Amino acid sequence: MNASSRPLHARIHLDAIRHNYRIAKASAPSSRALAVVKANAYGHGAIEVARALAPEADGFAVACLEEALELRESGIRDRILLLEGVFAPDELAQVDAAELTMVVHCREQLDWVLAARPERPLRCWIKVDSGMHRVGFAPGDFGAIHAALGACAHVGELGAITHFARADEPGHPFIQRQLADFDRALGGKAVMSSLSNSAAVLSLPRAHRDWTRPGIMLYGISPFVASHPAAAELRPAMTLESAIIAVRDLAPGEPLGYGGRFVCDRPTRVGVAAVGYADGYPRHAPDGTPLAVAGRPTRLIGRVSMDMIMLDLTGMEDVGLGAPVQLWGDRVPAAEVAQAAGTIAYELFTGIGRRVPLIHEGV
Repeated sequence: MNASSRPLHARIHLDAIRHNYRIAKASAPSSRALAVVKANAYGHGAIEVARALAPEADGFAVACLEEALELRESGIRDRILLLEGVFAPDELAQVDAAELTMVVHCREQLDWVLAARPERPLRCWIKVDSGMHRVGFAPGDFGAIHAALGACAHVGELGAITHFARADEPGHPFIQRQLADFDRALGGKAVMSSLSNSAAVLSLPRAHRDWTRPGIMLYGISPFVASHPAAAELRPAMTLESAIIAVRDLAPGEPLGYGGRFVCDRPTRVGVAAVGYADGYPRHAPDGTPLAVAGRPTRLIGRVSMDMIMLDLTGMEDVGLGAPVQLWGDRVPAAEVAQAAGTIAYELFTGIGRRVPLIHEGV
């Protein structure tokens, strides 16, 4: 599709991503940092983001083999960690060939590794379930798992990894419980370890250890539930932009859009922008969700359609067809849009549709 055929695109600021990665490194100066680029770099374009970070990144983390191989095929030679490990034993041959590092989080994966016959030693990080209760071995099982892999001739590097459930709530007692359970699992063994997601990178030095895993912070979003000064220097990395494609004037009492959710309480100038839920804009965004048109703040009015939204242009008589609309970016924080819509910025970014061109700047 011609990128100019519809006035909608996501502008990706690679300089901002590099800046945010440097904040992650400065926040944990004794640790190496894996840039998390799973889910197409949270919707920002995994290949372009990885290439932009490759000169200074210590490595990358992805969810699955397909994402890792995409990076290898694009020329990324740095360490790549498979956060979910492999899903079938035959994937181990590709892990071996591509020289990937993988998480081992269940008995089946352990058995597959022990039975493998790779050409080079496999690098395995044992997932400890310290309280997230999603995947991982119970803390009490770590010693036996570590011994089994350590005794295996074709297993080389061994590490330990866990994931915080509430690091976005600094000071919550569950954080300390997870830290204690993880350390208890290791039993004093000198094992290379990785605990810190973005929130822990910025607020929990005790969890920095050998490797950190900055994710959402790379894309300029605070990882914290509440405002936190440690996130103040992050720069937004995505600007989602459209344009006004229609303007109309409605009288008081007129309903607007599907279901007539919004009813004009005054003479209302309505603008229509070319973006909708098929493009990743949240369908459940309510009236009043912030937007900016021609650099000025305004609000969403009416229910989001598949391809279009409506916004309030009252008092902006100089704004007409072609005027730029920012859905989120430097003038409209993505976190505020997400909060209004009852979701999180992660979902906004990863929900960007295939028909939204990504324009990478600062290559």
